[in-house]
Amino acid sequence: MKKIIIILTIIIGIVIVSVMMNGCASAKLVDKVGAELWSENCVRCHSIPAPNAFTREQWETISMHMHVRAGLTDDETKKITEFIQSATN
Repeated sequence: MKKIIIILTIIIGIVIVSVMMNGCASAKLVDKVGAELWSENCVRCHSIPAPNAFTREQWETISMHMHVRAGLTDDETKKITEFIQSATN
């Protein structure tokens, strides 16, 4: 019986730490700016094109596509799009 209590205590501790770590990761993600999100997410699958490689309208379309393909949140997509469009002419 004593072993079961110890094992359950360890499991509960692991679950609590896991939940706390996920909460911290989510908070950090919200604080990231478009430039950080752009460089961290886009490079996972392909080289990053120059912001002036496409027009503002083309970036809007690309962002909608990548929102789905890369599994970006609405907030991430908005921040990345605004960053890229701010760097275009």
